[in-house]
Amino acid sequence: MEKQVTDNNRPWFEEDGFWEDVESLIFGKKRIEVAGDEVSQLIKLFDLDPSMRVLDMCCGVGRHALEFARRRFDVTGVDRTERYINRASARASDDNLDIRFVCEDIRRFCEPESYDIVLNMFTSFGYFEDPAEDRVAGLNLFKSLKKDGVLIMDSIGKEIIARIFHARDWHEHEDGTIILEERRTANDWSWMENRWIIFRDGRRFERFFCHRPFSASELKTLLLDIGFSTAKAYGDLEGSPYDHRAKRLIIEARK
Repeated sequence: MEKQVTDNNRPWFEEDGFWEDVESLIFGKKRIEVAGDEVSQLIKLFDLDPSMRVLDMCCGVGRHALEFARRRFDVTGVDRTERYINRASARASDDNLDIRFVCEDIRRFCEPESYDIVLNMFTSFGYFEDPAEDRVAGLNLFKSLKKDGVLIMDSIGKEIIARIFHARDWHEHEDGTIILEERRTANDWSWMENRWIIFRDGRRFERFFCHRPFSASELKTLLLDIGFSTAKAYGDLEGSPYDHRAKRLIIEARK
C-alpha cells in the first residue's frame, strides 16, 4: 500500500487534487457545525480572551478561525492549499468577519513573536517523511509565539489509534459518498499509511496519505526539545486526563 508520492512525484500533501477530492469528506456539514462548540471549549479550557492574537496554522477551510473572529479575536489563518484559503476568505467576507488569511506551508510561515495563541487542529502535524521537517514546522510555531504564548495542538494520538485500530473498514459519509479505508502501520509504529477507496456519483477513485502518529510523550518531548517551557496533554477539549479513555490528544505547550 505504500505510496508517499503522487504520480507527479510530489508528496501527497502537496497535491491540490487530493485536498479537492477529500474536502467534502473532512469538512462536511457536521464538522463545520461543531467548530463553534470546539472554540468555546478551547476558550474555557485555556482561559483565552479576545485581547489575544490567534494564529490558526493549517486552518483548512477556516472553521476555527471564523469562530474565533466571531468572538472578536484578532485572527490569522494559514494553510498551504489555495482552494481552502479561498473558501475560508469567502466565508469570512460573507459573514463580515475581518480575518487575515495566508496561503503558505507550515515549514515556511513564521512571524516571530507575533501571536499569543497558535492553533494546530485536526491532526495537521506530522505529514513529513523526514522527522527533521517536523522539527522545522514546530520551530516555526514556537518562534511565532510571543513570550508566554501557548501552542494548542489537537490530533489523534498513537495510543488512541492502537486502541481503536482496524486494518480495514468502511462507512457512508453524510453526503452519500462511500469510503473504504485501509490502514497499515510501518517502521515500528512511527508511520501510518492510509488508502481510501472512494465511491461518489458513480465514480470510483483511490487516494493515499501518510502521517507520523505521535504518542503524548513523543509529542511533548519534541516540543520541549524545540524550546517550549512546559507541555501538558489532555484527552479531550474538556480537559479530561490523557488516559485509556482519551478521545483526542490535546497538547498545551507554553513558551
